[in-house]
Amino acid sequence: MLEIQHLTKRYRKLTANHDLSFRVQDGEVAVLAGPNGAGKSTAIKCIAGLLRFDGTILVCGHPNKSVEAKRCFGYIPEIPAPMESLTVLEHLEFIARAYRVEDWQKKASVFLERMELDDKKNKLGSELSKGMQQKLSICCAMLPQPKVILLDEPLVGLDPHAIKELRGLIEEKRKEGCSILVSTHMLDSVQQVWDRALIMMNGEIAAERTRPEIEGSGESLEQLFFSITEGKEPDCGDDSVHSA
Repeated sequence: MLEIQHLTKRYRKLTANHDLSFRVQDGEVAVLAGPNGAGKSTAIKCIAGLLRFDGTILVCGHPNKSVEAKRCFGYIPEIPAPMESLTVLEHLEFIARAYRVEDWQKKASVFLERMELDDKKNKLGSELSKGMQQKLSICCAMLPQPKVILLDEPLVGLDPHAIKELRGLIEEKRKEGCSILVSTHMLDSVQQVWDRALIMMNGEIAAERTRPEIEGSGESLEQLFFSITEGKEPDCGDDSVHSA
């Protein structure tokens, strides 16, 4: 499980995230949605331990910057940053050694084949296109079999086959009981896989809904999104909608 308690991130006088609190349960896919500048990527980077913050973030019950937490999660950033001097296969070997992944070659081969990188395993990081870098990032994140997965705009730059495979991986990991948080402003890209929606506006969680709540109310995720981001209150009477 991923648990965020009163997360606040400030840059001097600018508050990028203000008092965020939410959970992503085991076996659940949560979507963190909002327009550009809403604070989604800042929140993801705080959860991944890349930024200092106020509040508490727990990964499988452990503080997010602890070794125990880092063993539990995988992170797919918006902008991949492979090591230029390592080959595709060496990236995976590095991850396997760091996480002590047993029989890593066999597992790596499966991910490489699914992402159509099996014929690129000897290419250096500096030789990879943006799409290939993103595919490699996905392989590296999935290899240690994380229990919590963070994805920041994961579909940007991917070809249709890779998009299909990533969606398949998300569904598989959900069935395995993983907690999955996807940050995106492309709602159609996650329409088939989400269980909980968190709509951000001006650094805050402006609305939170589960899929049954959305389907039961008759509103769509897209309608909820635009009602929040265009400054109109959804007419569902849910007290989880707050003023941003």
